[in-house]
Amino acid sequence: MHLPSVAVPAVLISEVGPRDGLQSVKTIMSTADKIRWINALHASGIREIEVGSFVPASSLPQLADTAELVRHALTLPGLTVMALVPNLRGAQAALASGVHKLTIPVSASEAHSLANVRKSRDEMVATVRDIVALRNALAPGVKIEAGVSTAFGCTIQGAVPEDDVIRTAALCVAAGVDESGLSDTTGYANPAQVGRLFRRLRAEIGDKAGAAHLHNTRGLGLANCLAAYEAGVRTFDASLGGLGGCPYAPGASGNVVTEDLVFMFEAMGVCTGIDLAKLLAAREPLKAGLPGEALYGMLPEAGLPKGFVQDAVHVD
Repeated sequence: MHLPSVAVPAVLISEVGPRDGLQSVKTIMSTADKIRWINALHASGIREIEVGSFVPASSLPQLADTAELVRHALTLPGLTVMALVPNLRGAQAALASGVHKLTIPVSASEAHSLANVRKSRDEMVATVRDIVALRNALAPGVKIEAGVSTAFGCTIQGAVPEDDVIRTAALCVAAGVDESGLSDTTGYANPAQVGRLFRRLRAEIGDKAGAAHLHNTRGLGLANCLAAYEAGVRTFDASLGGLGGCPYAPGASGNVVTEDLVFMFEAMGVCTGIDLAKLLAAREPLKAGLPGEALYGMLPEAGLPKGFVQDAVHVD
C-alpha cells in the first residue's frame, strides 16, 4: 500500500500566546476557555506551546492556573509543553507539574532585569545555574532555554550593547542551559540588527542558539523573522492574534502574529507542519474566551490568496 509522503517541518513555530499573550491582557480568561484554545492550537499542528508561567498569582493572576493547564496539555499527543519560570521556586513548581521544557528570561539590560525580576544580570545567571542543578537532580530529561530579553534594545535603558547580549547568552550556556535564544522584548529590532545578532550568537554558542522571539510593535515582525531565518534560526515564537507584550517594558506590545508567520513560511515553501485553515479556526475559542479583546493579523483580515493551496499537512 502506498502512503502519501508527509513533509517534515523545516521550522518550529512555538506558540506563546497562553503565556506571553495573556499576561498582558487585563481580562482573566477562564481555565475552560484556555483548554479549548490549547486544544484548537494542537489540532492545527502546533507542536510546542508555552502554556503559562509559574509566578505568584498576586503578580499575574491571568496565569494562576498554569499547573492545571500543564496537566491537560500533557495529554495531547506529540506536544512539547513549556512554561516560563523566573526563579528557583517557579522552577520547582514547574518541574513538579511535569513540563517538558522550561524557559528562563535573562535580560541583557541591567535596568530591565531589575524591573522584571528584581535581580541584576549576574544574579539571574546565578539563578539559571541553580535551576539547571535542580533540573539535573530531579528531571534530567527536561530542556531549559534561557531567553535573552531586551536583546535589541530596552524601553528603560535604551540601547543595549551587542557585546552584552552575546555575553549574556554565553554565560547562560556556560551555566548549563540547553539553548539560548534572543528576544525583542521591546519591539525595537530591525532586520539588519536581527541578522547580525543571530549570526554572532551562532558563532558564539553554535547549535545551542535557540529561538527568535520577535515583536511586531513597529511593524517589522515578519521582516525580522525572515532575517532570523536567513541567519539560520529554525525556531520562532509567535502568538495567535498577536496578543502579548511585556508588562515591565512600557509600550512594548504586539508579538508576531502566528497566523501571519505561518502563512509567510508556507507561501515561501518552508514547511511548518501547521494547517492554516485549522490555525485560523483556533481564533474562535480565543475570541470566545476574551470577548471584546482586540486581535490582530493581516491574514485573518485578508484571507488566503485566490488559488493558494497549502502543501498537504499531516496533523496527528
